[in-house]
Amino acid sequence: MKIKFPIFLPDATMGVVRGLDFNDLKKSGIEGVVVNTYHLMTQPGIEVISRAGGLKKMMKWDGLIVSDSGGFQVLSLIHRHSSFGRVKDEGVIFYKGSRKRHKSFCLTPEKSIEVQFALGADILICLDDCPKKGASLKEIKENVKRTIEWAKRSKEQFLKELKKRKIVSKRRPLLFAVVQGGNSKKLRKYCAENLIKIGFDGYCFGGWPIDERGRVDLKTLRYTAHLLPNDKPKFALGIGDLKTIKECFKMGYNIFDCVLPTRDARHGRLYFLPGGKNKYLYITKKIYEKDFRPIDKNCDCLTCKNYSRAYLHHLFKIKDFLAGRLATIHNLRVYVRLIELLRKNDKIKNKAAMV
Repeated sequence: MKIKFPIFLPDATMGVVRGLDFNDLKKSGIEGVVVNTYHLMTQPGIEVISRAGGLKKMMKWDGLIVSDSGGFQVLSLIHRHSSFGRVKDEGVIFYKGSRKRHKSFCLTPEKSIEVQFALGADILICLDDCPKKGASLKEIKENVKRTIEWAKRSKEQFLKELKKRKIVSKRRPLLFAVVQGGNSKKLRKYCAENLIKIGFDGYCFGGWPIDERGRVDLKTLRYTAHLLPNDKPKFALGIGDLKTIKECFKMGYNIFDCVLPTRDARHGRLYFLPGGKNKYLYITKKIYEKDFRPIDKNCDCLTCKNYSRAYLHHLFKIKDFLAGRLATIHNLRVYVRLIELLRKNDKIKNKAAMV
């Protein structure tokens, strides 16, 4: 499979971009999605997905699939509240149900890779220890140390899986590692250098991308990109604001994913390409009740070509499922249009990687 860069991947956490089927994604120009290892392990479970012949067959999707390792769940669940589990050098222990009943399972680097192979993903991501927001320097050092060790173990398991499954090099999936280190240049450098020594097919910016002022931490993003080899893909994990994608592409990042366009769509916030008069349109506002124009006259998505603002406002008002679908189609098409512009303006033509 060839991957054109740059590329934006909507989050299909549970094996679905909410409200859309594969035809909606294809017609919007989406070429790949990101799924979540941790969530798919819990529901519907790897046994079900394996019996279906892998996630692509189950989803009826023939595009790119990137499997997030489950590392961000360490941040979003455990680092925020210890009742969800705990992190050890062995792996991440997630509590299932009540902690008092001791129902739990351990997600190790090896298990994460094993599950990602079972999913049938094209790009696998090493399990990493993502520091919590506001973590101390001592805590971040521990996160970095653990991330590097887990990357080593992930690579070892990756090679074992290739051998066990008799996957030849030309058809094998890619393995990406995640660079942690908070906003410390020293720790970012240490993490990147050690991961590069191990050797991976691509590298990801990891961690919380928002600074203490609530803005995207462009300084740390730029510094991290500078540390990574230019002949390998650079994945800005969780970066999804349209303007920030443009900035990060200039830094050297070429893969992006985020929940923003789909989540915002379901809440009625619709996007425009950056640089124009408008950034967002809040379709649930009463002013659109009798507005029979398309969301964006310059957009070629299914929604803008066929439906008015008034109709979409009506769908949100009556809480019909079609509202979320049409809004999501529009937002994703805006992201694809931005990617198409970046590709067109890129000085390096026909940039591609083999998966």
